Amino acid sequence: MEIVIISLSAFLAAILTFFSGFGLGTILTPVFMIFFPVDLAIALTGIVHFFNNIFKLLLVGKKADKDVLLRFGVPAVFAAIAGSWLLLNIIDLEPLFTYTMFDKTFEVYPVKFIISILLICFACMDLIPYFSKLQFGREKLPVGGILSGFFGGLSGNQGALRSAFLIRAGLSKEAFIATAVVVSTFVDFTRLSIYATRFNKAGLSENLALVTAATLSAIAGAYIGNKLLKKVTLKFLQVTVATMLIVISLALGAGLI
Repeated sequence: MEIVIISLSAFLAAILTFFSGFGLGTILTPVFMIFFPVDLAIALTGIVHFFNNIFKLLLVGKKADKDVLLRFGVPAVFAAIAGSWLLLNIIDLEPLFTYTMFDKTFEVYPVKFIISILLICFACMDLIPYFSKLQFGREKLPVGGILSGFFGGLSGNQGALRSAFLIRAGLSKEAFIATAVVVSTFVDFTRLSIYATRFNKAGLSENLALVTAATLSAIAGAYIGNKLLKKVTLKFLQVTVATMLIVISLALGAGLI
C-alpha cells in the first residue's frame, strides 16, 4: 500500500512544485516519514529528488550561470557535508522526553523534533509573503550557499533559502532556474553520498522498487506540471499544502509518527 501512496504523492507533489511555492522535498519528506524512520525517509526522498533534478538538469542545465555556481554552489556542497554528518550523528540519540496520552507512551527523539521544526519553518517561509519577498545582495551568495547546503544536508529542504539568495544575483529567469537546478543536484549528490554510509543498515536495498516507482512518478509529475501548470498560482492550494505540512510536522515532533 505504501508504494501506491508514496508514488501518488510524488506525482502530485512534482506537479504542485510548479505553482504551489513548495519544493518536492518539502512535500514528500513528511509522506515518507509516515512509513519509514526519519533518516531513511530523508534519504529516500533525497534519491527521488536527485533523479527528478537530473531530469530537469537535462532540460535546462546548460543555461546555468558559472560564476554563481562557483560562489554559491561550492559553499553549498561543503555545507551539505556538514549538515548530512549532523543528521547521521543525531539519529541514535536518546529521546528528549516521553509522555503518556490516551494510555499510550510516546517518545520524542531529537532527530524527529529538529526535523519537525525545520519542516514547519520552511513551510512558513514558502507561505508567508514576507519570506517570499526576502532577498539578499549578490555579495551574500557564499553565505546563502552555506545556509542552503547545510539545511539541505540536514533535512533535505533547501529551496526557500536558495531562492532568497539567488533571486538578486542578476540572473535571467532561465539562468535562475537552471542555476538552482544545478546547485540542488550537486547538494543532493553530496548528501546522498554521506547518507550512503547508513543505507544498508536502514534497509534501502529493501525499498528499491518503491524508490523507482516514486522517482518515475515524480518525473512524470514534473513533466506534466512544466507543460500545463507552471504559470498557475493557487493561493488556496498553497495554504492547504502548508497547513497539512505543519500538522504532519507537529505530529512528528510530538512523537506521534
